[in-house]
Amino acid sequence: MSITEQDLAQARQAWGEGLIAISKAYEEGGIEAARPVAEAVLDGAYGYDLGPVLFKPTLASGDQTFRPTRQGALSYFVAHDDEYALDGGFALKGWREMDSVTSASFIEGDVGMWMGWVILTDKDGGVTKVDKTFGYKKDADGVMRIVLHHSSLPHQP
Repeated sequence: MSITEQDLAQARQAWGEGLIAISKAYEEGGIEAARPVAEAVLDGAYGYDLGPVLFKPTLASGDQTFRPTRQGALSYFVAHDDEYALDGGFALKGWREMDSVTSASFIEGDVGMWMGWVILTDKDGGVTKVDKTFGYKKDADGVMRIVLHHSSLPHQP
């Protein structure tokens, strides 16, 4: 059940497709349509059933910078949770395309890590480039699960 470079690439692609699906669902049916899509993306991609996920979203701050729980991650992606009042819904921003550029990866058996840039394009052609690190573990069924997700905006000196 060792992870391969192809597994890492497919997992990143699936994450990007999930983000785009959430955006499109929101545009077509509002939060009522986006929330179940986001829940399915989280359940399909992240390892919250394995334990806490080391998730540091791009636009989170203060006491809620880190999101080790599914609820915290869901709120980051789709907002509309009173316990996370500052969340704007990162996945609701009209994303249409996701590309990634690898800096480096590390694989050891059923654990793999990837670091690089994720480049997101929205429906108006706006581009957002984020520094990203994903850590994956294959679960008992051989499914890649995100157990580490760190994201930040590139430093602007």
